[in-house]
Amino acid sequence: MAKAQYNADSITVLEGLEAVRKRPGMYIGGVGTKGLNHLIYEIVDNSVDEHLAGYCSDIWVTLEADNSCTVQDNGRGIPVEMHKKGVTAERVVLSTLHAGGKFDNEAYKTSGGLHGVGSSVVNALSERMEVTICKNGFIHRDAYARGIPVVELVNGLLPVTGKTKETGTKINFTPDPEIFEKTRFKAEWLKSRLHETAYLNPALRIHYANLRPGEEEQVEYHEPEGIGAYVKELNSGKTPVHDVIYFKGSADQVEVEAAIQFVDAFEENILGFCNNIFTQEGGTHLVGFKTRFTAMINSYARELGILKEKDANFTGADTRNGMTAVVAVKHPDPIFEGQTKTKLASADAAKSVNTVIGDELQRYFDRNLEVLKGVIGCAEKSAKIRKAEEKAKTNMLTKSRFSFDSNGKLANCESRDASKCEIFIVEGDSAGGSAKTARNRQYQAILPIRGKILNVEKASMDKVLGNAEIKTMINSFGCGFSEGYGNDFDITKLRYDKIILMTDADVDGSHIDTLLLTFLYRFMPELITEGHVYIAMPPLFKVIPKKGNEQYLYDEKELERYRKTHTGEFTLQRYKGLGEMDADQLWETTLDPERRVLKQVEIEDGRMASEITQMLMGSEVGPRRQFIYDHADEAEIDA
Repeated sequence: MAKAQYNADSITVLEGLEAVRKRPGMYIGGVGTKGLNHLIYEIVDNSVDEHLAGYCSDIWVTLEADNSCTVQDNGRGIPVEMHKKGVTAERVVLSTLHAGGKFDNEAYKTSGGLHGVGSSVVNALSERMEVTICKNGFIHRDAYARGIPVVELVNGLLPVTGKTKETGTKINFTPDPEIFEKTRFKAEWLKSRLHETAYLNPALRIHYANLRPGEEEQVEYHEPEGIGAYVKELNSGKTPVHDVIYFKGSADQVEVEAAIQFVDAFEENILGFCNNIFTQEGGTHLVGFKTRFTAMINSYARELGILKEKDANFTGADTRNGMTAVVAVKHPDPIFEGQTKTKLASADAAKSVNTVIGDELQRYFDRNLEVLKGVIGCAEKSAKIRKAEEKAKTNMLTKSRFSFDSNGKLANCESRDASKCEIFIVEGDSAGGSAKTARNRQYQAILPIRGKILNVEKASMDKVLGNAEIKTMINSFGCGFSEGYGNDFDITKLRYDKIILMTDADVDGSHIDTLLLTFLYRFMPELITEGHVYIAMPPLFKVIPKKGNEQYLYDEKELERYRKTHTGEFTLQRYKGLGEMDADQLWETTLDPERRVLKQVEIEDGRMASEITQMLMGSEVGPRRQFIYDHADEAEIDA
């Protein structure tokens, strides 16, 4: 076999915006719905930066009837003058990576669009983009097709299409179907992001409109109470221990703003933002917040005699259990991990937050002793429950050392190479028996479970750890779990590269999938975020025509299409359960890696995923009932 040459000819240079179209995931995180919506966020963030600079009071975001999106603001407008590159500055901003006003600290003191790639990336990934700029009394227009300008300049400048007294920028763009898997923006995600932005910018008004047929809606987001109102909204329906604590301060040129409220529930919900960008994976600002808060609560608890000399300190989880908090920083030159800015990496942010939290919270607690006692009371309750649950966990893990499979139902595979192995979580003994017969014993393990497992969103830790099905899954996976207090999860010990949920294609099967996903999401979220969790797609029908080949159909829509396209007679077999398939059928439709269909489970928006899981699977009935009413027309009823 000839060896590939690696020389000067091997080096590829992608000019202009070619790199973005070649590797879009590097810039927007992917080409699914998450990346698609990120296009809007990039343009909106630029308008928000104008607001932060003091030049924009209103932003209009419209999902147009033709599935394009329009973002308009009343800021200063993108510069249209001649740039030193010999072309209008607007072309430089929208056609060149790492170009923009965000690198000039005089134009923008703080900014969410820091890499100078946002607008140009959106342009590169749009089938078309139209730009209207109102500036210096004139209306200027430009347009692009997949990042390439299609408007002829006049002496290097944009053509003027009219006069105006207004200022601002209006951008309309249509995502490119050559790039994205889907080109229909997710309205609910967009509304959530816009509302969040309004909370973070109390003086800003955001006007949202959806003009798509059947979805028509108009909403104005304006939250003059800021992040304090955000925390109240996050805690709606819960019992607060005290009023919202709000404070703001600065240290080392970093502005820190925080709102905190404890509720009578054993959960932690802390959201971090930097320059209006939600840092989904946290970062140094939250590290500084958590470290200082834990130290303060322990110090106060000892000062008040609540913690005795012989007592161990509260853990960080103890001090934050019941806490809902929003921590927002404004940083002049932040460092993020990745272009999509999901984690803040600036070391000085931790120091600044630590300083401001220490000064402002100490001032507040010294003046509000009863609130302080209520917060420490939450930590006391948490510590008691933690100790009881740690004991239950220790007993469970100790027993598991001597028994790999606590109920004896796991049919393990022969290989111990985790990168090649997969485990199927199967509904019931009947389907389990077929799957055990059909599988490839070398690499495929089968674990039958009995019906619907415990709903972990409602259950206490001792009940969860006492559940036979859950214990079996924890023991079988081999990597521990990370929910609650402490963290015993170690993904390097995972015994299977793929964890595949294989349930019947009916309502009960979907319910079991939901319960299993809730368990995995709450107790082993890394399995999902690292791409190890899948859902099998067994067929719902088998058609046997008088003439032609047999065919499996996976849902009602496929059957409908088959009826329309098939002319002859055929026999229809419906599989109500996996147990109705023989081993050969189960292998060729659901187990065979060469022919099966799997859906990989992903988390598009971590914050929204957590909120929806809590709403649909938690104890509060009201929000869940309202959700069902609102989405009843979207349900697919199994006939």
